[in-house]
Amino acid sequence: MDAEIAAFITYLRVDKGLSKNTIESYRRDIEKFGILVHDRQLPVDQITRGDVVDFLASLYRRGLDSRSVGRHLATIRHFFRFCVAEEYVKDDPAMTIESPKIIQSLPQFLSVEEVDRLLRQPDPSTATGVRDHAMIELMYSTGIRVSELCGIKLKDLKMDPGCLRCTGKGDKERLVPVGQRAIESVQAYLRESRPRLLKNKLSPYLFVGSYGKPMSRITFWALMKAYGLKAGLRKRLKPHMLRHSFATHLLDRGADLRSVQMMLGHSDISTTQIYTHVVEERLKQVYKAHHPRA
Repeated sequence: MDAEIAAFITYLRVDKGLSKNTIESYRRDIEKFGILVHDRQLPVDQITRGDVVDFLASLYRRGLDSRSVGRHLATIRHFFRFCVAEEYVKDDPAMTIESPKIIQSLPQFLSVEEVDRLLRQPDPSTATGVRDHAMIELMYSTGIRVSELCGIKLKDLKMDPGCLRCTGKGDKERLVPVGQRAIESVQAYLRESRPRLLKNKLSPYLFVGSYGKPMSRITFWALMKAYGLKAGLRKRLKPHMLRHSFATHLLDRGADLRSVQMMLGHSDISTTQIYTHVVEERLKQVYKAHHPRA
């Protein structure tokens, strides 16, 4: 079903106007399903409900959790709705398959002390170390996503008012305040590190790699993992944990939920509310650890 997948991806990009990262996520999921279809030598109009169920079962056998399996199913449903609309198939074989029950887990976050330890890991004597420190400071200061961090352009960051214009999901723009420490760290990077990394090249992007190209999400992910191990963090560090830490620390210190929602760029406040559960859970742990009659 290579032709149908190609048409589906074009539809997502042109008609739906989805972001590059979202489209790549759809592509990865549907191409995994396409491998099973190819192995069974099935044309798209002969795929059955059983084929979809077998694929989902294979994901469980590979160790994926219910959230990941549910995402794959949502992609397959979207794909077949497109196929029905384009008359590639008559019926949607995934329509009657129930979504897996997802156990809502609390987001993992770092303590303030762990964030400080993490920020001490980049080597300030190297161009990449200065850059990495600035990236971590800015991400923790603003709570932006890793894709948003890597996509920042020079014109987006206003040093004087301490404000970042950020383009999030669905190409929605928002303004996020930036703390003084992050501003100072970025200024040091611009002054000492970025010219050395660019090597006389030009780039509109704020954060660049060794060859002057924009920093990629994958590279930053790997750097964060390495710095987390170096800092001795017990958690397996992922970039999104800085975003979780940003929201949790703000709420923990009295910030209102609506303001945090705006800074995170959540379209629905219910998405932000999960961080109140994190704070509540932490308070329960403190109570149990310290109250004499807990």
